[in-house]
Amino acid sequence: MNLDRFPRVDLGGYPTPLHPAPRLAEALGLENLLLKRDDVHPLGVGGNKLRKLEFLLGAAIEAGADTVITFGALQTNHGRQTAAACAKLGLRCELVLTAKVPRDGDAYERSGNVSLDHLFGANVHICRDGEETGKTYDRLLTEAAAEGREVATFPVGGSDAVGALGYVAAAREIAGQLADRGITKARLVAPHASGGTSAGLVVGTADLDWLTLDIACVSHPVDEALDNLADLTTAASALLGRTPPSLEGLHVDDRAIGPGYGIPTAETWDAVRLFGRTEGIALDPVYTGKVGAALIAWAAEGHFAADEHVVFLHTGGLPGLYGYAPEFADAVRG
Repeated sequence: MNLDRFPRVDLGGYPTPLHPAPRLAEALGLENLLLKRDDVHPLGVGGNKLRKLEFLLGAAIEAGADTVITFGALQTNHGRQTAAACAKLGLRCELVLTAKVPRDGDAYERSGNVSLDHLFGANVHICRDGEETGKTYDRLLTEAAAEGREVATFPVGGSDAVGALGYVAAAREIAGQLADRGITKARLVAPHASGGTSAGLVVGTADLDWLTLDIACVSHPVDEALDNLADLTTAASALLGRTPPSLEGLHVDDRAIGPGYGIPTAETWDAVRLFGRTEGIALDPVYTGKVGAALIAWAAEGHFAADEHVVFLHTGGLPGLYGYAPEFADAVRG
C-alpha cells in the first residue's frame, strides 16, 4: 500500500515505542504482552488522532485551507490534538464541542482537554445539543467566508477515509516492529469509537494473516460499529485503489461500553489501576480504560492462545483523567 501519493504533514514522533509489559502480562496470565505507545507522541500530549491529522491536515493545506473546524464531546481528545497540530502549523482552529456526555462540574467542564484546547490557542465553542452545534458551524463558515478564510472541516475523531490512512500506515509500522522482534503471530487489541483508527487497522492488516485484530467498542454497540467499519473501510480502500477487506469473522466486542460513551464503569477503573500499578502507565476513563477492561476480560476467558503475542494499542487520552477528577481520585485509592 503506497501512501506516498497522499499529501501529509510531518508531526514528528514516529515510530512510537513498542515494548513488553511483563508485570501486566503476569497479572493477566499472558505469556507475551506488548504495549504500542501511541500515547507518547511529543505533540499535544500525544494520542491516536495525530496519525489521522497528518493526512487530514496534509490534504487541507494542499487545498489552501488556513482554518480548521472540527467537532467532539466536551472532553474530546481529537479536539485537543487538532488544536495542538494547528498551533504547530500556524492554522486557525475552531472547536465546536457538544455537551453530549451526561456530566457536569468544574473538573469536566473546565479541566483536562478543555484547558489544553485553550492552551493550544483554539477558539472553543460549547454547544448544548446538536441543533446548536449545527447553527454554530454555519455561523463559523459564514464568518470565515466574510473574512476571506479557507476552511477545512474534519469530522468527529478525524474519522473519514483520509483520516483512516493514518492507521493504515500505523498497521505497517506495527507489523514492521513485530517482524524486527522475530514475532510471526500476534493479536492487536484496539478501540472502536468514531471508527477511523479501527478502520485503518482493518485495511492495513488485510493481507497480514499473522496479525489479527481484536476490537473493543467504547461508544457504539457491535451492529453500529460494524456498519461504521464497513463504510470507512470501503471508503479508505477506494482511496487506495484496493478491494475492501471482508469484516466476516472480525472480533468486535461491545461489553466494555457500560452505560454509554464517556461513562466509566467499575471495570474501567479496575483497568486504570492495574495498568498503573503493574507498568506505571496511565489509561483514560473514556477510551483506553474501557479497552483495558476488555483486555482483562478476554484474558480471563482464555481468548488468547498461549503462543500468541498480544499487542495493546494505547491510543492516549491522559488529560481526560483530570476531567473525571472526583472519580479518578477515589479510584486510585481503591
